[in-house]
Amino acid sequence: MKKLLILLLFALATTVSKAQNDIDALLAAGVEDAQRFANDYLAPGTNGLMHSMNANWFNSGKAKPLGGFEISVVVNASQIQNENKIFNLNTSDYNNISFSQGSASQSVASVLGENEPPIFVQIQYEDPIFGNQSQTLELPNGIGDGTANLLPTAYIQGALGLSKGIELKARFLPKYDTDEVSVGMYGAGLQVEFTNWLPADKLWPIAISGLVAYTHLDGEYDLTDSSGILGENQRIENVTNTWLFQLIASTKLPVINFYGGLGYLKGTSESDLLGTYRISNGIVTSEPIVDPFSVSSDVATVRGTLGTKLKLGFFRLNAEYHISEFNTYAIGINFGFR
Repeated sequence: MKKLLILLLFALATTVSKAQNDIDALLAAGVEDAQRFANDYLAPGTNGLMHSMNANWFNSGKAKPLGGFEISVVVNASQIQNENKIFNLNTSDYNNISFSQGSASQSVASVLGENEPPIFVQIQYEDPIFGNQSQTLELPNGIGDGTANLLPTAYIQGALGLSKGIELKARFLPKYDTDEVSVGMYGAGLQVEFTNWLPADKLWPIAISGLVAYTHLDGEYDLTDSSGILGENQRIENVTNTWLFQLIASTKLPVINFYGGLGYLKGTSESDLLGTYRISNGIVTSEPIVDPFSVSSDVATVRGTLGTKLKLGFFRLNAEYHISEFNTYAIGINFGFR
């Protein structure tokens, strides 16, 4: 399996190949143990990705007038902190896994980290001929410093002004499809400017609005050539859905403006390990394991936003920073009318 699994293949729409012992190899310890490890291993990455996906939904509290539009190219990046790179693996929570050295509870790399030095575990399993057996396995690394401690996302976004202070938004990631990876992302949002409804709204020095936005990401990663386990149709499928509820305020100046807001992000990312797997010790092959497990992670958090926007005719440039469980940077290159 490639080092980033499906998680960062979605985010980066690229492939990064580095041979490692992978999560699917832990199936030798049993489905329950492999599922528990995969859930803890992937959660920091999928949660960071959900934060990155939801930056740059807005760059002003002022809704566009009827017929006003803006097309944007947006790049976001969530920061990876040291605490996101590890998780605590307590072997008392597992049935057939123990550390080769050290205590029964140790910090190991998540999908965002790296084990330095390598960490090995002993896996116990029952062989139908030789009885109880053990195998030494190196725990998988994550991306380490491979992305400069950032989780990036990028997409194209459009906004269209409707009547009475209402603005419709949409974003998408063009479909990325290779022999191994298929990924796509889309989202839609509705921004409503409250100050537009007030008497003499043009006299107000600021614009205040609310935003509701939904983002969906789905993809598939084919494991057939990289899992190292006998079987058929081996793959990971991921579905990520998020909702953002945001209160926005901004200045209303001709060229340079400042904006900010307070929001609530809620989302779920589900990853399924699918296909048929046959564990072999070189002599005996196990009964097929079909669609071994599913894992998921959730975010439900408040975030604060600070940003600025430069407007020069139809060209606009904005930059912003979000403060939350994963702090996030974002920039946008925008082309618009009104």
